[in-house]
Amino acid sequence: METLTISSKSYKLKDFSPLFENRVKIKLANSSKIKIKRSRDRLNKSIKQGNTIYGVNTGFGKLSDIQIKEADQELLQLNLIRSHAAGVGDPLSIGICRTIMVLKLMTYAKGYSGVRLDLVEKIIQFLNKDIVPYIPEKGSVGASGDLAPLAHLGLALIGEGFSFYKGKKMKTSTALDKEKIKAISLRAKEGISLINGTHVSSAIAISTLLNGENLIKTADIIGAISVENSLSSRKVFRSDIHELKMHKGQRDSARNIYRILSGSKIVGSHKNCGKVQDPYSFRCIPHIHGACRDTYDSAKNIILNEINSVSDNPLVLSSGEVISSGHFHGEHLAQSLDNLSISFAELGAVSERRIYYFMKGIPGIVSPFVTIKPGLESGYMMAHVTASALASENKTLSHPASIDSLPTSGGQEDLVSMAPWAGYKLINIQKNLSVILAIELLVASAVNSLGFSKVKPARATGTILSLMGKICDFSVGDRVLKTEIDLITDKIIKKEILSKMQTILRLE
Repeated sequence: METLTISSKSYKLKDFSPLFENRVKIKLANSSKIKIKRSRDRLNKSIKQGNTIYGVNTGFGKLSDIQIKEADQELLQLNLIRSHAAGVGDPLSIGICRTIMVLKLMTYAKGYSGVRLDLVEKIIQFLNKDIVPYIPEKGSVGASGDLAPLAHLGLALIGEGFSFYKGKKMKTSTALDKEKIKAISLRAKEGISLINGTHVSSAIAISTLLNGENLIKTADIIGAISVENSLSSRKVFRSDIHELKMHKGQRDSARNIYRILSGSKIVGSHKNCGKVQDPYSFRCIPHIHGACRDTYDSAKNIILNEINSVSDNPLVLSSGEVISSGHFHGEHLAQSLDNLSISFAELGAVSERRIYYFMKGIPGIVSPFVTIKPGLESGYMMAHVTASALASENKTLSHPASIDSLPTSGGQEDLVSMAPWAGYKLINIQKNLSVILAIELLVASAVNSLGFSKVKPARATGTILSLMGKICDFSVGDRVLKTEIDLITDKIIKKEILSKMQTILRLE
């Protein structure tokens, strides 16, 4: 089991990957324990001085002008958690929920939240005992923080609601009994601190970045296999050509495809065919895939900046001043996720175009729809229709969420980010893209099996084609394709296609 130490340092994307794959032991750095205690002392001092502090001795949102008596301030925090736990829908994945908890710890570790060390250690205890709050996916508008879903995190910490214990959903109280753990009683500021922040949106963003890196590289692999078996030109991917454009993503994608196709006898077989140009979906792969790569890199930078920031409210500054700000607003995340949605939808759109190309057949090589017996068989006609349906769905889902806003909290929260919805859409787009790429790989492999069985492919593409031959029986003709599509999709999602390729060469 890996150990992740929480401190005030900056974290990289790779640090979060184990949270989605298995349990990770969490530790808190001593330096952060000191910062957390100092922050709490500063808050207590400000409270004793009689200062008006939002969410500590006032109501929330539109009710912030109402003063709360000292005797009711702990009840205020409890009421906040219970009233705001209004999320609906399916639960977020355990990996995302675990990441939410770690992101919350990262904020606290910086020492600006004013919570007790007891609360921080309780979250760590939950993580290390594999108790993960059940958090519904819907109910946040991405400001003032991811309130509803984070309230469900708070609900678990006080022993209420539901949690996943060792992967099984049950009442949180039952899970705590099994581990002989006591729920926490919230003190001043701790309820509002738990529900404020962009931690849900950020966790979703992290999951899409981790999935996205795999999909971008896999799209290059499958695109190269389509180039090879469509009898398209390899020379358009030469580095000397792409050095004329200044886009790193384009150069990387071109380099990948050129290297993947090295040594292909199929490519060499049509060197003097006289064809002048290939369709954009083949010739312009580096330009399209490359644009997606550059958008990904830009979004990744912004998202990493966000997760390494403090998004709590109010903030307990090192001077002792407690001040409300808007750090919980998820606009950076929302716009980045929207841009990623457009990029991944485009990867699916160009993949669908390459599938369509094969549906027309290749004269002298394969019949229309890649059939063995044209007319009697439909071949991969409906597989293409499925890819078209998903590509169209992605285009609709890529409509930006960040440009929409509905005022909430009586108008106090008058322009919200909609970052969570931007993230949920992207998750669905990536799922659809995985299937579209699976269908492209299925069809391109069928073309290879039926049209080039006696011609040697590139060593790199041959590795993937060999794997496809074990999954699919291309000699059968018409058959139920769902099983094969699902199996290939699963191998894409689990990074098996990428891993198989990288045993031959490392991709950019």
